[in-house]
Parts: sequence; structure tokens; C-alpha cells
Amino acid sequence: MNREELMQILPHRNSMLLLDEAEVKDGVSYAKRKICGDEWFLDGHFPDNPVVPGVVLCEMLVQSVCVCLQGSATPDMLTLLTGLEKVKFRQPVRPGDTFEMRSEIVKQKAPFYFAKGEGYVNGKRCVTAEFSFALMKKPAEEQV
Repeated sequence: MNREELMQILPHRNSMLLLDEAEVKDGVSYAKRKICGDEWFLDGHFPDNPVVPGVVLCEMLVQSVCVCLQGSATPDMLTLLTGLEKVKFRQPVRPGDTFEMRSEIVKQKAPFYFAKGEGYVNGKRCVTAEFSFALMKKPAEEQV
């Protein structure tokens, strides 16, 4: 699915939608993001040596697994990160890289989901993480 299709599942918009494309096969999400170099999160991180911040890589993994909620997540729902565990950074992600993600939901106890993910550049693992999130209805005043 492309960015337009992703917006049917994810509540993120504009510069916070951090995926370019994604697909789900056998319950596993595969997503990509091309790092161009002009992203807001690279401004000052670091001058003359831009590196995607680790927290942004984690956010990309979380967004990628939420694609597995296709059919469950509706426009009146929000996916809210509730925890990050066992995060390891192995390689930096830089402008020009295509960050490829593989993530899956490993357990569910509504409204909570528990997941794990990995991110790669050119087949080299850059980050691994376990995380949890909740699928919640937006407050009535936020539903449009």
C-alpha cells in the first residue's frame, strides 16, 4: 500500500507519517522509508554527519506494525505507543538509505497489542525492538 492507503489505517499525517509503503503477508508487515536528507528529524542531528535519531527509527517500526490492523483500525481510532523494550541499535541510518522494516504483532489483550520489529539497510540490521501499543477510540470531540 502507498501513503494514501496508509492514511486509511494510520492516524499520522504530513511529516509524521514515516512510511512510504507497506504490505502485510501472513500477519507480518513489511514497510519501507527512503531517507532523502531533507527530513525534519535530520535538522541538527548531526551537523555534517546526519543520522536518523533512534526514537524516529522506533516510531517507524511502530507505524509499520500498525499496518497489520488493517480492517480493525478505523478513522475514529488512535494507535498509542505504550512501551518500548529491548531496543538495540546496531548501524546508523543515513540520508540516501532505504530503511526496510519487518514487524509483527506477537500477542494481543484488547486494547493492548504487543509486537516486535527489525529495521535494515541493504540487508544489515540497524535496529531491533519489542514494543506495545493500544488501539483506542478518539475522544468524541476529536472525531470528525
